[in-house]
Amino acid sequence: MTSSLFQPLSLGPANLPNRIAMSPMTRARTTQPGNIPNARMAEYYAQRASAGLIISEATQISQQGQGYSFTPGIFSDEHIDGWKLVTNAVHKKDGRIFLQLWHVGRMSHESFHADGKPVAPSALSPDAQVWVVDPSTGEGNMVDCPIPRALEKHEIKAIVNDFRQAAANAIAAGFDGVEIHGANGYLIDQFLRRSSNQRTDEYGGSQENRIRFLVEVAEAIADEIGAKRTGIRLSPYITQRNMADEEIIDVILKSAKELNRIGLTYIHLSEADWDDAPQVPDKFRHDLRASYSGKIIVAGKYTKERGEQIIADGLADIIAYGRPFIANPDLPHRFANNLPLADFDGSTLFGGTEKGYSDYPVWKEAS
Repeated sequence: MTSSLFQPLSLGPANLPNRIAMSPMTRARTTQPGNIPNARMAEYYAQRASAGLIISEATQISQQGQGYSFTPGIFSDEHIDGWKLVTNAVHKKDGRIFLQLWHVGRMSHESFHADGKPVAPSALSPDAQVWVVDPSTGEGNMVDCPIPRALEKHEIKAIVNDFRQAAANAIAAGFDGVEIHGANGYLIDQFLRRSSNQRTDEYGGSQENRIRFLVEVAEAIADEIGAKRTGIRLSPYITQRNMADEEIIDVILKSAKELNRIGLTYIHLSEADWDDAPQVPDKFRHDLRASYSGKIIVAGKYTKERGEQIIADGLADIIAYGRPFIANPDLPHRFANNLPLADFDGSTLFGGTEKGYSDYPVWKEAS
């Protein structure tokens, strides 16, 4: 019997040969200055082109949207040209790749902003850290995020336009589509949750108002590049970074109905992946299916077997794997042949050279 992970699937304009996606993972390997994608990144992604779908690392839509050192952008001609190296390399290997569009909001550091202030729906601390390289030493460390400043309404409209332009730039760079990063405590997620959004205008207060920013971004991108080329990542059950909110499940389901109206091609659920993390209840998964008719991707410490089961149960269509893809560039081959998985080197996750990045061997080389 063929594994459900190896059943083909249509996803917007892309025809996937399997249901195994590569999760977006920040690796901080861009060329400096300018956070430019490069040939090393092209090699890294091309090595993993056997995934049914690659979702790129999170990519800032503007300088204001940056929160970590050496993460790539998609707002300049140099960024577009750099990303073309990546998309060409992946497509030459018959792969499919979406670009994840990112604005970090308050999950940032003063060094990335001319006025020293990250922006957010409200001036509330995330009580979190981001990875920042010290220019005097070249070493990166996790540092505390400052208290942000609250966005003015005209600035919110400008960010919506930044998302729109970034999506257009992604298509110009050769991506098959884009994923809106609406998860994990970043800007869109900050608008959704009362714990990080205490506005009293049309972008805050009621649940309907708190989803407005997400809806405007999704509509702008769908209008620009087509809804079938657009997905979104959401994280209803992740509450770290001061994001706990007892209303968030209702808010996410309301958002899903709006995303269904707009016609986005998929919702990507970012699920917690630590040992004692909250589990996503089946009731929510069924409620999401009832609210949204597009494809559903799930990510969060899935094994091959757990991935097969949730697809067989009809509660997901694609399983995204993160860290297993780091040390196993041929992950679909290993799954298909029940081969053991290599372990990744955690010390090389952020920044550095090809070590722990593009030097992991495929199974034939490792055996």
